[in-house]
Amino acid sequence: MAHRVIIVDDELLARKRIAELLRTRSEFQIEAECANGEEAVVQINQLAPDVLFLDVELKDLTGFDVLQQLTLQKLPLIVFITAYDNYAIQAFNNYALDFLLKPFKNNRFFETLDRIEERIRLNTNGTDIRKFLLEVQGGSPNPLASRLPIRENNRTVFVNKDRIKYICASSYYSDIYSIEKKYTVRESLKNLMPQLNAHKFIRIHRSTIINTDYMQELVHSDYNEMDVRMQDQELFRISKSYKKEFLQKLGLG
Repeated sequence: MAHRVIIVDDELLARKRIAELLRTRSEFQIEAECANGEEAVVQINQLAPDVLFLDVELKDLTGFDVLQQLTLQKLPLIVFITAYDNYAIQAFNNYALDFLLKPFKNNRFFETLDRIEERIRLNTNGTDIRKFLLEVQGGSPNPLASRLPIRENNRTVFVNKDRIKYICASSYYSDIYSIEKKYTVRESLKNLMPQLNAHKFIRIHRSTIINTDYMQELVHSDYNEMDVRMQDQELFRISKSYKKEFLQKLGLG
């Protein structure tokens, strides 16, 4: 019986190449090809594939966002595909069977297919979706769940998430301010949010995420505007588009 596959990538040529390579192996059957995250969530939940080839950076969601919205009882075997090697650790924390770095050679892709075949041959039952969601939301003993991997030149450092005070967008980068130092990563705030504890970290502006553990006070102005002052005295504006959600999460809305 063929292994049922869904391909998720927002680049048409990338989807076509993966499909062409899969068609050289009769043991794989393509069930769907998705160009965005929302479509992928629907198709994966409906078709329950055996294998998922998943791009990390989609136009509307990240691959990690897609996984968190699944309602399946078991996760499919996941192969992440991306042009950015800094996602590798996060990918394997999210139960990736393999991580393909674009542009990959055909032989490397076929190695992945062999790995999939071996995993299925061993009759692995798959990962319970509830266990997966607990881990990515910081609710399990995964040793890396409480730390954020940050690439610095030729090394990766693991920053304790509880020691991060706030994160600020800076052009194509994000500045992560921990108690010890500032780290700069080539990541958007949108991509960083799913890696953080949703109960502590709140986005208050399109350019700012704060850890409420380090919040000192709210500052109200005469124009119905609001700022948050952190314990280190940094002051951040709470934008109107995030204000309602921010206050609700604090129990003040």
